[in-house]
Parts: sequence; C-alpha cells; structure tokens
Amino acid sequence: MNNDIELLLKLQVIDYDLGELERSKEYIPDMMANLQREIREAQEKLDAAKQQLSEAKVSQKHFEIEIKAKEGDLARYQQQMMTIKTNKEYDALVAQIDAVKNEIGYREKMMLEAMERIDALEKLLPELTQRFTQVNENNSRQLAVLQEKINSIGDTVTGKQSERVHLLEGIPRRIMSVYERVRKGKGGSAVVPVKKRSCSACHKALTPKLAQEIRRSDTILTCENCGRLLYWDDDISDT
Repeated sequence: MNNDIELLLKLQVIDYDLGELERSKEYIPDMMANLQREIREAQEKLDAAKQQLSEAKVSQKHFEIEIKAKEGDLARYQQQMMTIKTNKEYDALVAQIDAVKNEIGYREKMMLEAMERIDALEKLLPELTQRFTQVNENNSRQLAVLQEKINSIGDTVTGKQSERVHLLEGIPRRIMSVYERVRKGKGGSAVVPVKKRSCSACHKALTPKLAQEIRRSDTILTCENCGRLLYWDDDISDT
C-alpha cells in the first residue's frame, strides 16, 4: 500500500475520533440532564406521596376530633329531649339533632376517604421508595461515568490533535488539500477502498485502467465521480 495512503488512513481514524469527541460534548450533557431529570422526578413522586400521606393522616385526625365533638353535641341534645315541654321545643330540638347527625355522617364519610387514601399511599410508598433508590443508584453511576468522560475529553482531544500534527508532517500538501476538501464536502470517509472494481463510497465502477493504476499503488488517485481518494486492499478489492 502506498505510504501516503497509509498515513491518510491513520489521519482519517484520528479525524473520526476527533469528530466523535466533539459530538460527545453535545450529547453527553443532554444524557446527563435526562439522567438527572429521572432522579428528580422519582424523588418528586416519592416526596409528593409522603406529603399526601401526611395530609391524609392530619385530615383523619381532624375529622375524628370533629366527630367526637359532634357526638358530644348529639348526646347533649338527646338528653335535652327528656326535659322539653312543648311541641315547638320538640320540633326545634329534632331539627338540631338531625343537623348534627348529618354533620357527623358527612365527617364520617370524609374520614373514611382519608383512611382509604392512607391505606393506598402506605401501599404505594414502598414501591416509590424502591423506584427512587434504583433510579438514584443506577443514574448516579452513569452520571459519574459520563462526568469522567467529559473530564477526559480535553486531554484526549489534545492527544489526538498532537498525533494529527505529527502525521501531517509526512503527507504532501497537495494530497492533504484533496483530503480536506473531500472530507468537508462529502462528509464521512475521504479515503475509501476499491470494492468490486468500484468506489466503495459512491459505487461508481472504475475503468480497468484506473483500477490497475490504483492497484499498483504508485500514486494516489481519486474517484472520477465523487472525488474520494481510492486505495487497493487485496482482501476486499478483488471480491
């Protein structure tokens, strides 16, 4: 294989790695934000359930106290029934007793609803706690890995750029000009192998003469269709 091609292939790997590193600067923060959001949402659901449970217990206690007070009123009114002397007093007292009974019934209904919420939330809390624990542990581990990766990107980029500068010293400017133009214009690989006597990028068939010249590896040639730099690889080019 032509020495310039070997250098270009190494350069292409470095450029790919540098591109991935640059892209990782964009997607890693998004990944971290999603992981943090999942932890926050799991925590918020757990906290909300705890708050609702606390409020339901307060409501239950509140209604218990009110019911007890109303039952005291009811007992007092019922005791007064023994001392009334007129129908008017009787009718008024019966109305008061009925009103208190309705109030007691309403509060008993509300207390029952509070007790049902307490029962449901007490069953839900272990599930939410386990969910939060799992999400927090798993996501925290991933966040630590991603943070470590972010911290190492700068050093890795510096190392790759140093390798790139070293390689550029051995590649003719004319070839580098073609390489950079194709890489920026076409995207992806700028140096590709011949495959089935065609450019493996655009699949344009090569003339027998061009294929033979590439196979001799005497000089670097480009695809007449897409402009990519072509090289011969015996493992795939003859297949």
